[in-house]
Amino acid sequence: MSKKDNCASVILAYLNEKNRPYSAQDVFCNLQKQHGLGKTAVVKAMELLAIEGKIKEKIYGKQKIYFADQAQFKDMNDTDLKAMDCQLSELNTEALSLTQTCRQLDAELKELNNSLTTEEMMSEIQQLKEEYSSYRVRLEKIKSATNHVTPEEKEKVYKEQKVYVKEWKKRKRLASDMINAILEGYPKSKKEFLEEVGVETDEDCKVVVPNA
Repeated sequence: MSKKDNCASVILAYLNEKNRPYSAQDVFCNLQKQHGLGKTAVVKAMELLAIEGKIKEKIYGKQKIYFADQAQFKDMNDTDLKAMDCQLSELNTEALSLTQTCRQLDAELKELNNSLTTEEMMSEIQQLKEEYSSYRVRLEKIKSATNHVTPEEKEKVYKEQKVYVKEWKKRKRLASDMINAILEGYPKSKKEFLEEVGVETDEDCKVVVPNA
């Protein structure tokens, strides 16, 4: 038997055994490893088998599908058909379950890929330990310091600040009123007047009166 005839024989036996539709690419992938068939040889052999009527060919768009000639198989009775329907239903259920399992595993794999590796986690733990030690040292220094301000002293400072800020605003307002009164009879601008008398404003010094 020639290599060409052997290729056709192998493909015909395979399609009759599986009794399901395949493309030439499918048959090539399924038989190439076991029988060492070339893709071109597979395509030509399947086309020839179809021409000879040994297998059937259907064209869907640009793709050709081949399958065994169903006339060679015995007629199926109702019992056989029901059994096949039951088997098909079971296979569909199993396929659905496997699909859901694959999706779940894909999600778990994605989560694991986004998680830190063991080495990265160990490194981060070590960094956190070092930061913790640093904070502990700072805390101990703060606790051991002798220059803490008591709540009473703090309250006293706040009250004094309010008094000083209030006085500041009062004097600023009085000074502003005096300057404005002088400027009513002054021939030059306010800026020139302040420069002549040597007055520096809060704005000149970039100082802002704090809130009381």
